[in-house]
Amino acid sequence: MDRHVSSRRRGQELEDALLDAAWEELADVGYGRFTIEGVAARAGTSRPVIYRRWPSRSDLAVAAVRHHGAKDPVSTPDTGSVRDDLVELLRRASSHRAEVAALFSVQMGEYFSETGKSPQDLRQELLSGRRQPFGMDEVLRRGIERGEIDPDRLTPRIAGLPTDLLRHELLMTLQPAPDATITEIVDDIFLPLVRTRD
Repeated sequence: MDRHVSSRRRGQELEDALLDAAWEELADVGYGRFTIEGVAARAGTSRPVIYRRWPSRSDLAVAAVRHHGAKDPVSTPDTGSVRDDLVELLRRASSHRAEVAALFSVQMGEYFSETGKSPQDLRQELLSGRRQPFGMDEVLRRGIERGEIDPDRLTPRIAGLPTDLLRHELLMTLQPAPDATITEIVDDIFLPLVRTRD
């Protein structure tokens, strides 16, 4: 559905409307057919309005993906148990991010060839300086504070393992991960690697 951006909109309201239109365009046509012209038409505005904010279609596409994620953030659970926090966090991330994983897998191929960036580069750009996506850093920090996780066993690669495995599942299936897969990631793969030894 087309959005019409009133010429009287300014500031954040205008920017949000433009990014919503860009996300819709990206999801509808993919990056290969994603154009500033298409976004402008969908938003009911002119190309210069968009170019003043984003100098290239790749910049606009990244901003649209980041904006979409910020509108629907994954909340961080606090159940009192690192195991239950991890399961619930991965459930929420799976249901919130399957759409974005599908977009990356199916629609963004030309972005990587055009920009010379890798999926990892784009991921880091979208994380905006955070080490882990969603609320994983917070869940792991609380697990360490409660004595459930041994910080000496929690290397950066192991800390990223639950979300890496979830991302792989989403990219391979283009569907939210089943509960059985999420509990297997937490109970059979991740926690045995980091749990405090008695």
